[in-house]
Amino acid sequence: MAKTVITGVDGNFGSFVANSIMKKMSKDDLIFTSPNKNVLKSYSERGVVTRYANFNDPEHLVEAFAGGETLLLISLPFVGEKRRKLHKNAVDAAKAAGIKKIIYTSIVGAGDPENEALVKVDHEYTENYIKEIGGMEYIFLRNSQYTEAMISAFEQAANSGVLANNMGNGKMAYISRDDCAEAAACVAAGAGEPNTIYYITGPELLSISEFVKIGSEVTGRKVNYVFISDDDMYKSFDEMGVPRTTEGDFSKAAFPFCSDDMVSFGKAIREGKMSTFTDDFQKLTGKTQLTVREIFENIENHRIGDRHAIE
Repeated sequence: MAKTVITGVDGNFGSFVANSIMKKMSKDDLIFTSPNKNVLKSYSERGVVTRYANFNDPEHLVEAFAGGETLLLISLPFVGEKRRKLHKNAVDAAKAAGIKKIIYTSIVGAGDPENEALVKVDHEYTENYIKEIGGMEYIFLRNSQYTEAMISAFEQAANSGVLANNMGNGKMAYISRDDCAEAAACVAAGAGEPNTIYYITGPELLSISEFVKIGSEVTGRKVNYVFISDDDMYKSFDEMGVPRTTEGDFSKAAFPFCSDDMVSFGKAIREGKMSTFTDDFQKLTGKTQLTVREIFENIENHRIGDRHAIE
């Protein structure tokens, strides 16, 4: 029987998908891939077929995806040409391996030509390439911003009592990364319609001011929001040791995202380019998303985690 291939099971997102889909499908119908052989060993010991997969090696990827009918391509945590190249390698390999359906984790705001968020460019490129190469059904899961990322920003800000960024009064339907991964697991297991775009968003639209107010109420750590310009936001990230690009040194960074990504993302939120809000999550999973308040109440289980992608 043709199998479902899950990429990146070593990552935060991918590991959640892997553990969830094993409850939805027979292990005999799954193939888990990763560039981390130690992680693969842990899954193979649980009875899942595992394959080493390095997106830098297109020919080898064909072997990794062989025998699969459905591929869940979890987007890589880079920004720019590097990510586009690696995603292209994966899509080319999928077609060459005979994959019939590809599921891709994208982002809200994709498809809007006026959205200047840097991260959106890569996702649009990948979506368009999947459609252009042809021969495979597709499902795009355009995820909203992870609540965990903003939890990290809140906790950093709690030291000074001020969260300063360039989001302004723009709104976002923040969603747990775990909920996004659960939606991906459900679609990989068969939910959803082919050649369809789904928007995986949280249950409420919030401004960053409203977000930090909830955090302050739940944690007892008073944080106020202050709007700053895009230039001042860059300066703030520079002082925190956050690299401007994904090629930088993340060893001292508070979170695994580059400032080029975050500043352009904040601007897009401010301009209303990321305010998509749907019930697609409930339709695909039959579940209700976690609210921002619930995530703050269970904060220890919702850390953003380390950056796992192998260069």
